[in-house]
Amino acid sequence: MVGVVVGVGRPEVLREVVRVFWAARSSGFSDEAAAGVAGFSEGTASRIVRQHGGVDPSIEPACGRFLSFDERELIAVWRAQGCGMREIGRRLGRSPSTISRELDRNIRNGGRRPYLASTAQSRAQKQARRPKARKLAVNTALALYVAGMLSCRERLSPEQISARLRIDFPDDESMRISPETIYQCIYIQGRGGLRAELAAALRTGRAVRQPNRRPGMRRPRVPKELLISERPAEADDRAVPGHWEGDLIIGTPGTGAIGTLVERTSRFVMLLHLPHGHTGEQVLAAIQDTLPTLPEVLRRSLTWDQGAEMVGIHERVKIATGADVYFCDPHSPWQRGTNENTNGLLRQYFPKGMDLTAVTREELDYAAAGLNGRLRKTLGWKTPAQALQHILEESAA
Repeated sequence: MVGVVVGVGRPEVLREVVRVFWAARSSGFSDEAAAGVAGFSEGTASRIVRQHGGVDPSIEPACGRFLSFDERELIAVWRAQGCGMREIGRRLGRSPSTISRELDRNIRNGGRRPYLASTAQSRAQKQARRPKARKLAVNTALALYVAGMLSCRERLSPEQISARLRIDFPDDESMRISPETIYQCIYIQGRGGLRAELAAALRTGRAVRQPNRRPGMRRPRVPKELLISERPAEADDRAVPGHWEGDLIIGTPGTGAIGTLVERTSRFVMLLHLPHGHTGEQVLAAIQDTLPTLPEVLRRSLTWDQGAEMVGIHERVKIATGADVYFCDPHSPWQRGTNENTNGLLRQYFPKGMDLTAVTREELDYAAAGLNGRLRKTLGWKTPAQALQHILEESAA
């Protein structure tokens, strides 16, 4: 059994309750929320996390051969009712000698103090702890090597150290350690063989491990009312023109970019020139130079992914263009299928891996003209330029 001490003089938290806390924390709940799920205070949660360095101790359910807390509570109730050891054992399905040893261990002062389930459970958890020494605590040479690699000029990560050991000591199997063991030896003090200060050498600099948040648990990047599900139905069936999809294609080494705007009804493409970067301000300036050149009837909405470049400027885009801005759900590129297809066609002009910082406005115009002059089966073998021209003629009539 594994117990959890939350402080000197405090009773131990039940292992079953602690398991609930760690399961909730690993699922993405904050420490405060996980404490609420487990049913104890935020202070207790904080002490438990510090004690284990944020590392889930992987507490297994108690083996059936040991008494559980629920069984101890029943023993306390039935003992107070005057039941004998044989009767209690029969009701629990346990040997009378098991009940006898349990009571002998936990009734004190000659029987003047009654048997308490919480006290008995706490003592059982303390006596059952047999912490296994970590590998770095018993292998001094390995501990010195790992500590040196963590604090050296290169500041190797635990994964890099684990790989480096196989290179530096190819024939010495004792000089092997997994990245996870290194992390735990840093985070769980008193069991690791590494100094707590070495946590500062990690890339994160954290002294306590933070759980990974599941995608469903993270804070939404955009308000619900701006998600694609709130976009007008007329944009979905492409019957009404003026609804656009937007995205970026990024070049190598990642500084230059090209913005793509595609009108859903006509498939007409407009390209944004972003040779010097794709921050929110740069994308905003490019959209202001491009989309307002069209009539207002063709500026109804713009749908983008949840990239940081648009999340921070969507209100200013709406003011500058008159188009409502909507966002796709996270990791859902198919919700901008027209734009994704256009990006694939554009890669024929600007292949992946290309440095887009050197692309000129003239080259973009050439590529846009090529895409807009391309016959499209979905348009009845018309070109996007012809389809847009037909829309403009109908709106002017």
